[in-house]
Amino acid sequence: MSWGAELWDQFDSLEKHTQWGIDLLEKYIKFVKERTEIELSYAKQLRNLSKKYQPKKNSKEEEEYKYTSCQAFLSTLHETSDYAGQHEVISENMTAQIMVDLARYVQELKQERKANFHDGRKAQQHMETCWKQLESSKRRFERDCKEAERAQQYFEKMDADINVTKADVEKARQQAQIRHQMAEDSRADYSSILQKFNQEQHEYYHTHIPNIFQKIQEMEERRIVRIGESMKTYAEVDRQVIPILGKCLDGIVAAAQAIDQKSDSQLVIEAYKSGFEPPGDIEFEDYTQPLKRTVSNNSLSTPRADGKAELKFGGKSKGKLWPFIKKNKTQSYRFHKELMKRTLGMPTYAFEARAYVLSLKLGATPEDFSNLPPEQRRKKLQQKVDELNKEIQKEMDQRDAITKMKDVYLKNPQMGDPASLDHKLAEVSQNAERLRLEVQKFEAWLAEVEGRLPGRGEQARRQSGMYESQQPPAVRSCAQDRESSPDGSYTEEQSQESELKVQATDFDDEFDDEEPLPAIGTCKALYTFEGQNEGTISVAEGETLFVIEEDKGDGWTRIRRSEEEEEGYVPTSYVEVYLDKNPKGAKTYI
Repeated sequence: MSWGAELWDQFDSLEKHTQWGIDLLEKYIKFVKERTEIELSYAKQLRNLSKKYQPKKNSKEEEEYKYTSCQAFLSTLHETSDYAGQHEVISENMTAQIMVDLARYVQELKQERKANFHDGRKAQQHMETCWKQLESSKRRFERDCKEAERAQQYFEKMDADINVTKADVEKARQQAQIRHQMAEDSRADYSSILQKFNQEQHEYYHTHIPNIFQKIQEMEERRIVRIGESMKTYAEVDRQVIPILGKCLDGIVAAAQAIDQKSDSQLVIEAYKSGFEPPGDIEFEDYTQPLKRTVSNNSLSTPRADGKAELKFGGKSKGKLWPFIKKNKTQSYRFHKELMKRTLGMPTYAFEARAYVLSLKLGATPEDFSNLPPEQRRKKLQQKVDELNKEIQKEMDQRDAITKMKDVYLKNPQMGDPASLDHKLAEVSQNAERLRLEVQKFEAWLAEVEGRLPGRGEQARRQSGMYESQQPPAVRSCAQDRESSPDGSYTEEQSQESELKVQATDFDDEFDDEEPLPAIGTCKALYTFEGQNEGTISVAEGETLFVIEEDKGDGWTRIRRSEEEEEGYVPTSYVEVYLDKNPKGAKTYI
C-alpha cells in the first residue's frame, strides 16, 4: 500500500506525522538515558552499601570474620558489589548500543525528512505556478472573446446605419476582424497552456508526489523498524547480564550453605576457652568442732617465742609479710591468689578465674599477658612470637638487600660508596638482635604457659627433664624448676589439710609477722622490670637479689634487694634463680 496513491492530497498531514515520529524517537532516547542514570545510581548505592558493611582492617570486627556465618555475610557483600557492577554494565551497553546509535540516526532522519519534504514543496510551488499561468491565459482568452463580440456587434450596427459613411463601416469591420484574431490567438494560447498544465498536473499527482511520498514512507518505516530494534536491544542488554546476576545470587546461596554451626561453635571455644579446670565439690565444714590451729612450716606467720601463733585481722603488720597490702581497694590480684590459696584454701582455678575478672576491671595489661587465663594467654603469646618472627624476617630481608647493594657498590664504585651502607647494615643487625631477644623472652613465657595447660604439662615436664640433664642442677630457671619439682604448685586437698580455714571478709586486712622470711637462694635479673603494680618490685638487668619465696605456679617469684631492704614480686621469666641446697630456715609448702 502506497502513500502516494492513497494520500496524494495529505501532504501537510504527512509532514506533521513524520515530525511526530521523530519526536517519539527522541522521547525514547530520553527514556533510555534516564534508565541508564537509574542503573548507575542503583549500582553506586549498592556499592556504597557493600562498602559500608565491610569490616575495618586491623580491627576487632575483622577478627570476628573467622566465623563461617560472618564469612558468608562477607561473601554476600562481595557478590552484592559484583551485582552492582552488572548494573553498571547495563548502563554502559545501553548508552553505547542505543543512545549513541539512535542519536546519530535521528540526525540523519531529520536531514532525510527535510530533503524529501523540500522536494515535495518545490513540486507544489511548480504546480501553483502552472495553475496561475493557466488562469491568466484563460482570463485573457475570455476577455478577448468578449472584445471580439462587442467589435462584431458594433460593426453590424454601423453597417445597418444608412447615415454612417462607408469609411466608418470599413473601419468597424477591420476592428472586428482584429478582435476576432486576438480572440483566436488567446484561444490557441489558452489551449496550449491548458494542455501543458494538464500534463504537469498528471506528472505531479502520478509521478512526482508518489515518488516523494514513497521516499517519506520508506523513511518512516525505517524509523519504525529502528525503534523496534532498539527496544529489542534494550531487552537484550538486560538479558545478557542475567546469567552473571544469577551467578552472584548463586554465590550468596553457596556462601549461606557453607555456614557450619559446629565449626563456629568450635571457634567460640578456641576464642574464649580459659584453660581452667572445672571446680570440684566443696567439702562440708564442720563448725561443731573447736577451731584448732596447727603450727607448721607452711603457716603464713612465724611462730612466736612462746610457741603460739596468732593471726590478726585488721592489725598492723610488723614484718610486712605482704608488702603490697594497703588500705585502698586496688591490690594486685596476685596477692589475692596467694592469700586465698594459703589462708582460705581456695583452689588455684577458682582464684585464677576471679583474678582474671579483677584484672579486666583494673585495666591491667602486663607484657607477658599474665592477666589472661592460661589458654588465652598462650594464644596471645603465640601470636606475639609469630609477629616478632615476621619482623625478624623483614629485617633479615632488608639486611640481604643492603648486602647485595653493597656488593654492587664494591664492584661498581661509580654507583655509590659502600661505606655509606655500613651504618644502615649495623642498624638492621641491631634491630634483628633486639627482636631475637624479644622472641626468646616471649618463648620462655609461652613454654611456661604450655607446661601449665592440661594435656601439655607432661610434654613440658619431659622437655624440662631433658634440659636439666644438660644443665648444672644448681642453675635453673624458675619456670623449669617449677615444672620439675613436686613442690611447684598447690592443690586443693593439700591446702585443706595443711592451712587454716578462715573466712576473710576484706583483703585489705594486714597480718602480723614477727620476722622477715629468710632467703632461700639468689637470682640474677635477665631483663629490666618496672614494677608498677602493687606488690611488685623494680629490678635492673644484671642485678643480683635474694630469693625469699619460689614461684608457686602463678609465674611470680618473691625477692628481696638485701637483708633488710624492700622486697616484692618479679616475673619468674625475668630472673635466673640459684637455690641453696639446704637453705637455713627456709619454709617449704607441701
